[in-house]
Amino acid sequence: MDADSLLQDIRAQALPLRSGAPGPLLEALARRRISLLGEASHGTQEFYAVRAQLTRALIEQHGCRAVVIEGDWPDAWRINRWVRGLDAGSAEDALSGFERFPTWMWRNTVVRDFIVWLREFNARLPPWQQCGFYGMDLYSLFGSVREVLAYLDRADPEAAQRARRRYACFDHFQQNLQAYGYAAGFGTGFSCEEAVVAQLTDLLRNRPPAEDGDPDALFHAQQNARLVRNAEQYYRSMFRGRASSWNLRDLHMADTLQALSAHLQERSGQPPRMAVWAHNSHLGDASATSMSEQGEWNVGELMRQRWGQDVFLLGFTTHEGTVRAASDWDSPAQVKRVRPGLAGSWEALFHEVGDDFLLLPDEALRRRLDVPLLERAIGVIYLPETERRSHYFHARIGAQFDAVIHIDSTQALESLPERPAPARDAEVPETYPAGV
Repeated sequence: MDADSLLQDIRAQALPLRSGAPGPLLEALARRRISLLGEASHGTQEFYAVRAQLTRALIEQHGCRAVVIEGDWPDAWRINRWVRGLDAGSAEDALSGFERFPTWMWRNTVVRDFIVWLREFNARLPPWQQCGFYGMDLYSLFGSVREVLAYLDRADPEAAQRARRRYACFDHFQQNLQAYGYAAGFGTGFSCEEAVVAQLTDLLRNRPPAEDGDPDALFHAQQNARLVRNAEQYYRSMFRGRASSWNLRDLHMADTLQALSAHLQERSGQPPRMAVWAHNSHLGDASATSMSEQGEWNVGELMRQRWGQDVFLLGFTTHEGTVRAASDWDSPAQVKRVRPGLAGSWEALFHEVGDDFLLLPDEALRRRLDVPLLERAIGVIYLPETERRSHYFHARIGAQFDAVIHIDSTQALESLPERPAPARDAEVPETYPAGV
């Protein structure tokens, strides 16, 4: 690779990012139905802010009807009801479902300000034209159990009793999911698989009506039952190796997007536009990275396979600055210094361009960018002392994304004040064990 020549080609097509995202990016996003909007870390203010700005424009100007985050379904559903005017209270109340580490991923100033704006925007629209807010992750097994039972208690008390008997299977492990995963994953002969599959099948077949006036209530209950089934499989696989659990998690996310799209289309009569917020490692095409060498796929790859040109993949990079991250699981968040991008990385190459920029490459430049360089991924944990091993992988960025935003120096995400976590079931932290 001729680095100097490639740098000149990048400079020739880089669009300055001095006052927000350039118009050509919004035009490109508007030509696709699903916008996958990434981030190079879970703790960078600028990534969240630009992503929110783009999403507002997609909602206002192009009829986007769903924002889907790398968060759990029941936690995001609380926000969904709030932004649609179905629940009272404050934005902080709507965000209060995010109680587990790392709370700053979604309990931060950017998300708070965005959902305040979204509630005000939706208030002017009839329900079928409003934009919802949803989660696609699968860590909330017990939270989803509670949601299924609450729905059935209202709609079909007899079915609720059957569901309680089935979900009681997890009580054998004092509702400790890591203990359950270890026991079930190593062939002890005990598994809740049949129980959670039976409950999902029951809910899909019988379809009890909702009693609370929310036309999405049944879908919400069904999606929670799907989450319980998929989370049970995820925890059984957790101790078998990273690839197995990673793939199950991203498959669940992709399936959630597909189920949500089908549900919204059924309600409105047309395929919905959706904006998806998650880490680059989930939304960039894994087949263009060293993840594929480990047998891993991700949401971006699956969405391209399923929906082709309906999907746009946007990645973010940064060279240096600060980031909000922890040093270990369940440790307090810190503002940490991000080391300059390593030599031989996309971050170091993009640093040489000069300004913050958008790269929306033509086909010729895309082919030139289809070379393996290092790319940094900072999740909820950042370990600068082992950065090369802990946070870099090889990626062919021209195939990984349709466009990239590079912000050369970034700042740590502004989190909201911590709330005391209630004593609840022993669900694992968000993003565990991958960190992204």
